[in-house]
Amino acid sequence: MKVLIVDDENLALARLKRLLNDNNIFDIMEFNDPLLAIKELSKTKFDVAFLDISMPNFSGLELAEFILNIEPKTFIVFQTAYEEYALDAFKKGGMGYLLKPIENSELKKSLEKISLYKEEKNVSKKILGKVSDKIYLVQIDEIFYIKADLDEIIIRTKDNFVYAKKKIGDVEEILKDKNFFRVHRSYIVNVDKIKSIKSIEQSKLEIYFSGVDEFIISSKDGAKEFREYLDKKSI
Repeated sequence: MKVLIVDDENLALARLKRLLNDNNIFDIMEFNDPLLAIKELSKTKFDVAFLDISMPNFSGLELAEFILNIEPKTFIVFQTAYEEYALDAFKKGGMGYLLKPIENSELKKSLEKISLYKEEKNVSKKILGKVSDKIYLVQIDEIFYIKADLDEIIIRTKDNFVYAKKKIGDVEEILKDKNFFRVHRSYIVNVDKIKSIKSIEQSKLEIYFSGVDEFIISSKDGAKEFREYLDKKSI
């Protein structure tokens, strides 16, 4: 795991590096100037970036946006002494949040999330999400449908609604080689889980699933494209 730390407070930077070392993480590059970090980012990719939010000239929120534009799969962990920054941090794509002074127990929780995230990247049959405060790795074949919900998605499994900080378009790309279809701007369905389909007004479709007692409604264009998809598969 290659780790970047950017913090203008040298003591905080040294503390985090020591804690990471204590957790057997040694492939670390640290900077107390975000502008120097940006130069390094032009030639080096990092798995994880620990970013102080409040820094002169270039904030950690701005730096996170820069990093995610270059490498969207980077796991961002924000660190700050001010808890009120949390919402802005997550709007910028933050996946972890540590309050200073950082405690090893809290760092361990973040490292566990990072480990699961890395596993998801390496295992294409799973998607990382949360149910309440629990982290889940959802098997692709457990998914009935996926719904867009503001800046998240909701993954419907037999027993849970799992929330994930992803865009539905990105998930559609992950599932493009599997038997999933986007029937609406806000819905992707697992074709293998469909029990029945009913045509309704405006040429839309009501789609029912085997195993969950509910249905979703396609868009008009989505219904037309889905019919064509099913026709091709039946040849």
